[in-house]
Parts: sequence; C-alpha cells; structure tokens
Amino acid sequence: MYFLAFEGLDGSGKSSLMKKLEAELTQRKQAYIQTREPGGTGLGDKLRDLILEKSNPPPVPRAELLMYEASRAQHVEELIRPQLAQKKWVLSDRFSASSLAFQGHARGLGWETVGQLNDFATGGLYPDLTILLDLTVEESERRRTHRQQTLQVEADRIESENRAFHEKVRQGFLRAAAESPQNWLVLDASETVETLFTQLMTELKKRKWLN
Repeated sequence: MYFLAFEGLDGSGKSSLMKKLEAELTQRKQAYIQTREPGGTGLGDKLRDLILEKSNPPPVPRAELLMYEASRAQHVEELIRPQLAQKKWVLSDRFSASSLAFQGHARGLGWETVGQLNDFATGGLYPDLTILLDLTVEESERRRTHRQQTLQVEADRIESENRAFHEKVRQGFLRAAAESPQNWLVLDASETVETLFTQLMTELKKRKWLN
C-alpha cells in the first residue's frame, strides 16, 4: 500500500487535509492508519515531550536531531512497516523531510549529514509521496497565534523559534521538494481545504493509486 507524509510550517493545514483524505479512504473501505512525528509509538511520544518542552538549557541541535531520529527508527519498525505489510495506507503528519528542513537546513547541521541519519533511522523506508503545504511564515504565525488563543495553549519550543528560523525551515522544505519532484506534491496552503483536497485527489488518481 501507500505511505504518504504531510509536511509544512505549523498552521499550514496538514491535519485538515489529512482528515479529508481519511474520510475519502473510509468511504472507499480502504484500510489506513494516521500517525505523526515525533511520536506514533510509546517511545516516540515520550521523546516528543522531551523535544517540544521548553527546557533550560534546551537540547543542543545534535541532541535534538538524534531524538527525532530515535523516534523515527521506532516509528518505522514498530508501526509503519507492519501496517504497510498489512496492506494499509499510512498517513503521517511529518516524517524524514522535517529533519532535513528543521535540523539540516534551519539548525545548520548539514543536508548530507541529516540525510545519512534519515537513511539509518528509516532503514531506507521513505514515503511514496510527500505533500508539502507551502505557506508564508507570516501566515503561519497568524494561524498559530489564532489557534493558541482559541485553544488557550502555549507555543511549544519549536513553535517559539524566531521568524528567521521558520523562514529557513520553509526554504528547507522547498529545497527537498525541488531535489525530488517525482516524490513530492507542493500545494499552496493559502487555498481552501476543499481546493487542496481536490488537487491531492487529482494527483492520487494520476498516479493510479485511487480510481
């Protein structure tokens, strides 16, 4: 079956688009699972808490990257590979491209270094398609602020990074998509979720993954 990862800045609409696809797969009686990174497993969820909490001092960039990769390794072996083997679609909110964008590009740890660690952590497993919901940093900030005020939650450690950091993250995602266009679908996240879903379905049908 097919492994899809959804990437983008916080507030880009990944969750909303995933829910639309989940409803479509349910209607078609196609088995699937929805998961996320960091997380997806018991170990991954514990690492997620460590990664996102506002600790003082915070993890150094190399430690941050290795925590993400540890979560990913467990995620792949405990959840993703077994579910794919059971002929289920896997829909993941973030995967290895996030490490390229956040740690490789924005943290400056190096594209090749992070790529090698991704290879090691995933055992060579990568999404069949990565959907990038591309959004400006300004609009991402506006949406995140609105969500935090509405839900009365605080920004986590990564969300609290400055605008320059998030701009680097955005450029990292665009670089990854440009380097492997056959495996990426880049969507304009300023569009409505209905428009984005139509564009996603068009791509899945073009690939003959859905009829």
